[in-house]
Amino acid sequence: MTETTAVLALDQGTTGSTALVVAQDGRILGRGYSEFPQHFPRAGWVEHEALDIWETTRKVGLAAQEEARNRESFRIRSIGITNQRETVVVWDRETLEPVHRAIVWQDRRTSGICRELRERGVEDRVRERTGLLLDPYFSGTKLTWLFRERPELRARGEAGELAVGTVDAWLVARLTGGQVHATDPTNASRTLLYDIRSGEWDPELLEIFEVPRAALPEVRPSSGDFGVSHGDSVGVEVPVTGVAGDQQAALFGQGCWEQGLAKNTYGTGAFLLLHTGEEAVRSEHGLLTTVACGPAGEPQFALEGSIFVAGAAIQWLRDELGLLDQAADSEGMARSLSSNDGVYFVPAFVGLGAPHWEPEARGALVGLTRGTRPAHLVRAALEAMAYSTVEVLRAMEADSGVAAQELRVDGGASENDWLMGFQAGLLDLPVRRPAVVETTALGAAGLSGLGSGVWKNAQEFMAAQGAPRLFRPRMGSGEREALLEGWDRAVDAVRATIP
Repeated sequence: MTETTAVLALDQGTTGSTALVVAQDGRILGRGYSEFPQHFPRAGWVEHEALDIWETTRKVGLAAQEEARNRESFRIRSIGITNQRETVVVWDRETLEPVHRAIVWQDRRTSGICRELRERGVEDRVRERTGLLLDPYFSGTKLTWLFRERPELRARGEAGELAVGTVDAWLVARLTGGQVHATDPTNASRTLLYDIRSGEWDPELLEIFEVPRAALPEVRPSSGDFGVSHGDSVGVEVPVTGVAGDQQAALFGQGCWEQGLAKNTYGTGAFLLLHTGEEAVRSEHGLLTTVACGPAGEPQFALEGSIFVAGAAIQWLRDELGLLDQAADSEGMARSLSSNDGVYFVPAFVGLGAPHWEPEARGALVGLTRGTRPAHLVRAALEAMAYSTVEVLRAMEADSGVAAQELRVDGGASENDWLMGFQAGLLDLPVRRPAVVETTALGAAGLSGLGSGVWKNAQEFMAAQGAPRLFRPRMGSGEREALLEGWDRAVDAVRATIP
């Protein structure tokens, strides 16, 4: 019997871990998913047990292979990893035991450290080398805090006894039985410790953030050699040949590996990335400059912007106001109206992000009348995702001088056909939705498969993914301008209420 060649993709997220067995012809042969506990020891603190991360990843890897085995005979050629970015783990190199809980990207305990560093006047240097802002979101200040709280851990790190890394490096260490301590450029670029232009850990940044170089992983190509998995980890002894942070993996999985291609992931929030090719563009609109992958997995660059609230607005209307039973109902409710009737919803629950950057802003509904119905509020929440996407993409184009060719989409809300059509019209660009929207895991599979020879090149990998759905713009320029002007007025109204 002929065996199907496949790749095992491990997608380690913030609240759960996913695994896919991806066949050479693009079919998903098996899936596994498992959530794991979140820990909130104090207000603003978010932690994970690193062993929970590993055990759930291992479990879903085995489950995905079991499901695939029930379908057909296959052989795993290699493993790819994608992961929640910025979350940091510190572990004993010899025993592979964590010495502290993982500090999660959502954690805000280092706000004071960020303020201290700004007052020292280092933010411009940090931003110039890393493309990032001084914010608790990123890994560097989490390590500053940990090594200040536990100086004995810093001493052990300097002595080479401890390993420090983002979640990908932790998984590589566990998969290989501690034989490899490595990360890739996309994850390294989220730490505040890595010079994205030289492609190296920066000695001055390590000094600023008080992180010992001896504890950090080697930075290897995203599609490259990360060692060989032990059979007792995920059931197969095969090379680990692909690693990328979740958003960059999704960018690659969408085929966005050249200048001008953009993707948006519509989740609880939304992550928009525009590939800028070999140029690391500095943003004047508060966007981030980050490392992305070229067609062979080589380091290139992208601009990244986060929309704080996307699908979370629909969840709020469902769970707190009871205006719909399930998120999928939003499409029919939006279609039931011929227009928004001047109703706009600015869901600034946690402030306004790029390009406004108003952390004290709060959400608002404007344009309400006695004729306003639940469908208007639901439609306004969907429209808000599209307006915010336009704002961020236009800011990216202004920063880079690169015009977006189209928008490629994934995430839960991308399955809403009405929203995707509205987004295409509002951008006046085609919106492309892939046949399989799990593009984060697919990106990890693609990078791994290129590294192990499952696919000859990136084009062959994309050709195996099946036909996408294309939403073409069907909105007149007058309607588009009127809608965007209405949104601008609504945002101005929100900003006018900031104390």
